[in-house]
Amino acid sequence: MAALISDTAPWKDLKLDGEFDGIFLDYSRQCATVDTVSKLFTLAEEANLKQKINSMFNGEHINSTENRSVLHVALRAAKDTTINSDGKNVVPDVWQVLDKIREFSDKVRNGSWVGATGKALTNVIAIGIGGSFLGPLFVHTALQTDPEASKSAGERQLRFLANVDPVDVARNISGLNPETTLVVVVSKTFTTAETMLNARTLREWISSALGPQAVSKHMVAVSTNLKLVEKFGIDPNNAFAFWDWVGGRYSVCSAVGVLPLSLQYGFSVVEKFLKGARSIDQHFHTAPFENNIPVLLGLLSVWNVSFLGYPARAILPYTQALEKLAPHIQQVSMESNGKGVSIDGVRLPFEAGEIDFGEPGTNGQHSFYQLIHQGRVIPCDFIGIVKSQQPVYLRDEVVNNHDELMSNFFAQPDALAYGKTPEQLQSENVASHLVPHKTFTGNRPSISLLLPSLDAYRIGQLLAIYEHRIAVEGFVWGINSFDQWGVELGKSLASQVRKQLHASRKKGESVEGFNFSTTKLLTRYLEASADVPSEPTTLLPKI
Repeated sequence: MAALISDTAPWKDLKLDGEFDGIFLDYSRQCATVDTVSKLFTLAEEANLKQKINSMFNGEHINSTENRSVLHVALRAAKDTTINSDGKNVVPDVWQVLDKIREFSDKVRNGSWVGATGKALTNVIAIGIGGSFLGPLFVHTALQTDPEASKSAGERQLRFLANVDPVDVARNISGLNPETTLVVVVSKTFTTAETMLNARTLREWISSALGPQAVSKHMVAVSTNLKLVEKFGIDPNNAFAFWDWVGGRYSVCSAVGVLPLSLQYGFSVVEKFLKGARSIDQHFHTAPFENNIPVLLGLLSVWNVSFLGYPARAILPYTQALEKLAPHIQQVSMESNGKGVSIDGVRLPFEAGEIDFGEPGTNGQHSFYQLIHQGRVIPCDFIGIVKSQQPVYLRDEVVNNHDELMSNFFAQPDALAYGKTPEQLQSENVASHLVPHKTFTGNRPSISLLLPSLDAYRIGQLLAIYEHRIAVEGFVWGINSFDQWGVELGKSLASQVRKQLHASRKKGESVEGFNFSTTKLLTRYLEASADVPSEPTTLLPKI
């Protein structure tokens, strides 16, 4: 049979798309030519991208400011894998915790682990903030409507308490009975201010209803500080470990996410999620850059941010199940790459980092797409799913519900790319005074990512694609994507304010030691909330 030209390397080199394991990436609507992409590969070579990827997988201390390995890939590695950190294979430790989670979650789910009054624990509240909250919430929200996961969850409930705002406490405990509730406290050091105050609040909620002795049956921990865990009242045997080589925003595949998700959906469902992430880890580590989805996405982000001057990115999943994807990636991306100096401490003479936001389609179309189409140029990630988690078919409709959704998924990238010219509008007899208002300039970049389905395995793949894409950006920019010193200063200043509030509430001391603006605001706040008792009795929310 004669060879087809489409089977040749030159033909394939001209295709601006990529595919792996049923996931299809189309980046032909980027403001980039084949020559641009070729130059980006050259830039990657100059940045030693391949060596940096290998260094991460090899457990080298690429987080140099904290002198740590970066090994979230080890959290989903197969049991027979060897991944070393400081000369030790960490995979057996990972699986020891995973097996412990499997055993514990099975006991809770089958009723052999019960609460203090003998009732089954059917509700879980996971307390954590930042990476201890956003990643697990994203996965939970995506799994809720997956048929297999939904069936496994049954009538169980999983809630996440993150904000120290008492309103968040009220919303989380609303409608729940302490007798049937298990609380998971997630804090590596067991000292995170917001998390521990929320933990003490729920400990009081449990103790006031069931007695102090009930805490050990209704609270468990994800932490490495066993001394503080025990002091808090939690049995250290019910603490699940994770490690310094896991950054908070990369920790969803550790006990941080796996424990609450396994309690809700069963370990077998969560294990499929881990396998999905693992498949992308292997693809990222071994695939040539020309066919490497995270590498292609990362390099195109560098092109958009640093060369075209487009600082933002819209994450637009055309499935409601991914409504919490954008908030999670917002943290992973902006906390990782929101840096102004190189890994060696040199001030960057170029822009790095992306401003991430997003909303599921078609909701976003009726919110902020106006700006994307006719205002600022914002590169977009369109994410589509071939098979809906929950298909709906109605007789006599032109298309089914999912096809209606996907019609927009296919149309929006074209509208951004091609726009509509004044000439086209004039040919449609649009009034001349409206032509400028109805003109779409086009040439607005986007990528389209099409997944065959959205089950636990595919959710894991999507997570890992974004994690590695963000790492690629940081590797090319030459920054440290794995520290987060920018979050420290505000916390330090909040500690000073906390001391002032205590002194003012308890001893009536005036506000001192702050600048004029903060002094005025604090004084106004204290005066307006003077009815807060200086020696309060315990008060919990009631909804």
